[in-house]
Amino acid sequence: MTNDKYESIINLPHHVSKKYPQLSKASYAAQFSPFAALTGYEGIVSEVARITDERVELGDKENDILNAKLQVIGDHIKKHPEIKITYFEKDKKKSGGAYLQKIACIKRIDDVDKIMYFTDGTNLPMDDITDMQGEIFGVLETREYET
Repeated sequence: MTNDKYESIINLPHHVSKKYPQLSKASYAAQFSPFAALTGYEGIVSEVARITDERVELGDKENDILNAKLQVIGDHIKKHPEIKITYFEKDKKKSGGAYLQKIACIKRIDDVDKIMYFTDGTNLPMDDITDMQGEIFGVLETREYET
C-alpha cells in the first residue's frame, strides 16, 4: 500500500540541474560533516594534557663524576670521541621539559661559555647534561665501581 502513494513518480528520471554543476560524492558528503565550532580546541586540550618532566638537580657526587668525564674528554678531544649524552631540554611552551639522549662525536668544549660542540654542527649547554657514557670512559667507570 505504501508504494501506491509514489507510483506516479517512482519511475521518473533523476533530475539534473542545468543551472548548478553536480556535486562530487566527496563534496556532497562534506555538507553533512560535523561542524567544528571551536577550531583549535582539540590542540589546546592535547597541549595541556601533554606531560613534561621536571628538571632534577644533580648532587655533588653526580657533578664530580660529570666533571671527571669532562676531563677525560678534554684529554682526548683531538680524537673527537663519540659519546652518548643524556641531557635536559626545556619545553618551549610550558614548564618542565624532557630528558633526551644524543650519540655524537665531540668537536670541542668551550669552558668559558660552558657549551659542548659536536662534529655534526650542533651544540649543547653543559649545564643541561646529566650523564655521559662511552668507551672513552672505560677506565674511569672501572675506578668508580671499585670505590
